[in-house]
Amino acid sequence: MTLRAREALESCTVLAGYTTYIRLIQADYPGKRILMTPMRQEEERCRMALEAAQTETVAMVCSGDPGVYGMASLCYELSSEFPPINIEVIPGVTAATGGAAVLGAPLTHDFAVISLSDLMTPMEKIETRLDCAARADFVLCLYNPSSRKRSDYLRRACDIVLNYRSPDTPCGYVKQIGREGEESVVLTLAELREAQVDMFTTVFIGSSQTTVINGKLVTPRGYLQR
Repeated sequence: MTLRAREALESCTVLAGYTTYIRLIQADYPGKRILMTPMRQEEERCRMALEAAQTETVAMVCSGDPGVYGMASLCYELSSEFPPINIEVIPGVTAATGGAAVLGAPLTHDFAVISLSDLMTPMEKIETRLDCAARADFVLCLYNPSSRKRSDYLRRACDIVLNYRSPDTPCGYVKQIGREGEESVVLTLAELREAQVDMFTTVFIGSSQTTVINGKLVTPRGYLQR
């Protein structure tokens, strides 16, 4: 969390968010009114927050950065249905940069962030984006790589990337970034294809330039080659 985010949580009167995220912080901010909904009730959650914001100061809690697969856009989209209020988007540390720091420096050059969740994006479009990014030799950062209903999606993603990259391409993943139980693994693309991950894991697939230095993933920016 950024310092500004902590200040916002301290000064607000209402905490709104996904059940899991509220429970992570609720004990640190006692006395707040709580508005929370489970997974896949994002629209209801935003409407509750916008309604409360007419008379109170509301903090909509997201994981990572609210503008990266977060609730910022939905709050703006729905805000036109309510009397005008001031919306401030407070940046946080998204899983891409948080996980990259754990693994080393895999995102120092151009990279693409792609979610493998097909709840709101057709899998055909996700596969097209994977193909284009892999062909362009971007480092890939994959959000939502697997779930019980999508247990083979990471394998499918790796198969697309393997059309353009060596099975020995350095990769890595981090589970529970910045939380209790954080775990990181550096492995090859071939090994990643067989890895068991979950929705709380962020996956990194190196480019043709990515290497492993002292057990850490590193994508050179090119300073030494200039």
